[in-house]
Amino acid sequence: MIDRTKDLSRLNLKTGSVDMTHGAGGLASVQLIDAVFAKHFTNEWLDVGHDGALLPPITKPVAVSCDAHVVSPLFFPGGDIGRLAVAGTVNDVAMCGAKPLYITVSFILEEGFPLAKLDQIAESMAMTAKEAGVAIVTGDTKVVEKGLADGVYIVTSGIGEALSGSVINGRKAQAGDAILISGSMGDHGMAILSCRENMIFETTIESDAAPLNGMVEAVLEAAPDTHVLRDPTRGGLAATLNEIAYQSQVGMLLDEAAIVVKPEVMAACEFLGLDPLFVANEGKMIVICPQEQAQAALSAMRAHPLGHDAAIIGTVTSDGPGTVEMTTLMGGRRMVDWLNSEQLPRIC
Repeated sequence: MIDRTKDLSRLNLKTGSVDMTHGAGGLASVQLIDAVFAKHFTNEWLDVGHDGALLPPITKPVAVSCDAHVVSPLFFPGGDIGRLAVAGTVNDVAMCGAKPLYITVSFILEEGFPLAKLDQIAESMAMTAKEAGVAIVTGDTKVVEKGLADGVYIVTSGIGEALSGSVINGRKAQAGDAILISGSMGDHGMAILSCRENMIFETTIESDAAPLNGMVEAVLEAAPDTHVLRDPTRGGLAATLNEIAYQSQVGMLLDEAAIVVKPEVMAACEFLGLDPLFVANEGKMIVICPQEQAQAALSAMRAHPLGHDAAIIGTVTSDGPGTVEMTTLMGGRRMVDWLNSEQLPRIC
């Protein structure tokens, strides 16, 4: 009989790499799970070691989301694919007006991927899950031949419970509502691109990847009649607001002067000919709520560590259903249209 504990010593996390046997379901698979994933993700459900997790009852409406993460590069200023995977899933559940509770995760690993990097990614995921107050309760690992992946892909699902009885989604925006954002736009996308293209600026552009569920709870307590919550990821603020305007069949009028873009992000966008309103964010959220609750929502966001640059940036209107306009810095108006192409591929 094989001494499994003793055999774990064969897995060298410093110099070893993923090979095909790690996905074959035998001893090597157990070694990888115990030495990397179980070590970082330990909790009462995962530690059972079953093929799934039997979770406690959830009495409120259940929110579920799933996501796949294929970002390139895997490590970037302000985060990595592990932090991105957990934060992104937490945020998707939170934007349903729910409290995230559990996450499932599947890894698709490329043969030859360094175990040290995999361990670093798993540790980052564990730290982000702890920050968000969620548990990684079950998962899966597959290994593909060298050249068939880009190091590692991560697929996640999130489960949570509704925070209130109100239905929050992109079809609920109403004329007269205020539009708020929790901070500066374009940080994540430009952090990825500057790293990918080896661009050097006077100030390092860092990703804003972070779990937003704590801020969501604060906003819903302050503004209980909130209609829409959304995180402006791929396609940025512009694409997300266009999607909401289309779903709710309302117009939107934004104030360019109220939208915060960090100087280094703006400089990078100008250099590359990009519009920061179309650049991805991974730690910001849009709130659309009745005007009479807008100041309370704004105060709740600004009181949160991730929301000090929060602002009211516009109003929902009944004009031009499905369209978004913006009052420019020059005092004119321009359309903020849908994104018609992939501006920044492999961004999340």
